[in-house]
Amino acid sequence: MTLAILCSGQGRQHREMFALTGDAPEAERLFAHAATLLGGGDPREFVRREPDEALHRNRAGQILCTLQALAAMAALGDAIPRGAIIAGYSVGEVAAWGVGGLFDAILTLDLVARRAEAMDAATHAGDGLIFVRGLTREQAGRLCERHGAAIAIVNPGDAFVIGGSREALNQIAADAGAMHGARIVALPVEVASHTQRLAGASVAFRETLNMAPVSFPSRNGARILSGIDAAPVVSRETGLDKLAAQISQTVQWADCLQACVEAGATGFLELGPGHALSGMAAEIAPTLPARSLDDFRSLQGIRSWLMRRLGS
Repeated sequence: MTLAILCSGQGRQHREMFALTGDAPEAERLFAHAATLLGGGDPREFVRREPDEALHRNRAGQILCTLQALAAMAALGDAIPRGAIIAGYSVGEVAAWGVGGLFDAILTLDLVARRAEAMDAATHAGDGLIFVRGLTREQAGRLCERHGAAIAIVNPGDAFVIGGSREALNQIAADAGAMHGARIVALPVEVASHTQRLAGASVAFRETLNMAPVSFPSRNGARILSGIDAAPVVSRETGLDKLAAQISQTVQWADCLQACVEAGATGFLELGPGHALSGMAAEIAPTLPARSLDDFRSLQGIRSWLMRRLGS
């Protein structure tokens, strides 16, 4: 089995997101460090007790979702086969570098905090994202051009995340509804990620990355994909350039999933939170098994699933 690991972006945070990883001793140091980035609050208690608004603030959301991926890898590392393909959705791409061993896990948490801060500093009040399904790429692009927004993420099945000002997004939502878009949803994200509105954040984050130690190539043979073109990371400098550029360029997520299949993936495991990425993987490759951590009741259940798949 060639496993494709999918690292989730923010938006699906929930109260029980650390139910499987929260007690894993291998992940304790990660939770402790994340607490220092969240004002001293234990992330496990943070997600249970803080209001939904706090869970979905840009900085907290990026830290929590990255922590979930890193904690899962720490707890399951010995069960993950060498040579995994790793792709990350939005901030999940930074997590993918940590999961794949290019960044140290603690450093990865620090980097996503700096990334979020750069994005917040570059954000215009009222910016955000909406999800639109049921339009063609050309139709979505024309709506964005008309209203001064941009396609932020291209998902499988004529599904797009669009970023811009709230006024522009409201106009696009109305027009998409009139064009019989199948689903239109405002996302709980406060920045216009992956659009040129955040060009300044890309510059700032690239400066941060200049100082980041990178272990390249990955010691576990992992292949990490770049979100903006679905190409594997083949060098430190080019990889870091793309990782920073991704903040203000369209993420080609459908291409990333297809690249996993073309690279020989025979199964997908989403580290969560949520099931969105494994659902998209099942859509693009319906004959391949695709699961999320949130599908399981225990880490042992995930290990058993991996063992069965590895033995098949």
